[in-house]
Amino acid sequence: MTTVVDGGGGFRPHRVAVLALDGLLPFELGIPHRIFGRPRDAQRRRLYEVVTCSVRPPGPVETDADFAIDVRHGPEALATADTVIVPASYELGPVYEEGVLTEELAAAFALIRPGTRLASICTGAYVLAAAGVLDGRPATTHWADADRFQRMFPRVRVDPEVLFIDDGDVLTSAGVAAGIDLCLHMVRADHGTAVANEVARRTVVPPHRDGGQAQYIERPVPDPQQATTTAARAWALGRLHEPIQLRDMAAQVSLSVRTFTRRFREETGVSPGQWLTQQRVERARHLLESTDLSVDQVARQAGFGTAQSMRQHLQAALGVTPTAYRRTFRAGSTV
Repeated sequence: MTTVVDGGGGFRPHRVAVLALDGLLPFELGIPHRIFGRPRDAQRRRLYEVVTCSVRPPGPVETDADFAIDVRHGPEALATADTVIVPASYELGPVYEEGVLTEELAAAFALIRPGTRLASICTGAYVLAAAGVLDGRPATTHWADADRFQRMFPRVRVDPEVLFIDDGDVLTSAGVAAGIDLCLHMVRADHGTAVANEVARRTVVPPHRDGGQAQYIERPVPDPQQATTTAARAWALGRLHEPIQLRDMAAQVSLSVRTFTRRFREETGVSPGQWLTQQRVERARHLLESTDLSVDQVARQAGFGTAQSMRQHLQAALGVTPTAYRRTFRAGSTV
């Protein structure tokens, strides 16, 4: 959990600086404010403070729409940030064309303290790459720009398939709505699934799409003439604690296993097995946070069968053991 204290040992919210560049997309600029502006702790204190800043002194910043925004903070806001987020822009100039920072951007990035968490949404990854922070790291951007991005920055390990990548202190996401997934992921990593799920509920978006899920889903709107896998997913969610066979899921929608598997991937971007594991990990996280069940009981209710199996899956997905996860997130935060 991210806990920030001031110099006197008191509470202060985690400070998120959102860098507004000319040509920005208003929707993507608003994502961090919407997601990080919601969470509060048990004393109703805001867990995050979100500020928008520019590379120039306070003033107007052009968008890709027919209006500008009045940004009230200059680059000095980056110096006090715990997290810096760079949304997409359509006017990156030398950053996009040559892979180098402008003088203004270079000066702004020089103000960021070592250890600050950095994140980008969509083509904001160009800025992080031009600053050199993605060298040797895995990263993603909008699928339509991934090939060009890889050619421009050959030292970055580009994955064009995924929604977002968490590489510790540097995170990158695909385009547009994937920025919501990335920001929810950061809230989840900082404060647990209960807080992130409530933010998602209030934002009216799915609480969790795994970062490894495909960016481009072939059949996002099911063909009304074909059976969908929605009923099978609902059926499985109601019995995660039981053994679930692929043939049983396929039977719920009267499809062969082969057709069901293909259609499931078309609709969700992942295989049925990957989806089941994701749901069981989420169920385990919720139970570890919100109940006093033993690790063995959580493992059974989440459908992992044994504590050892759950430990392996949580370690792979989150990098922590069930006991460590519970110890970290049992402190009550709310929204």
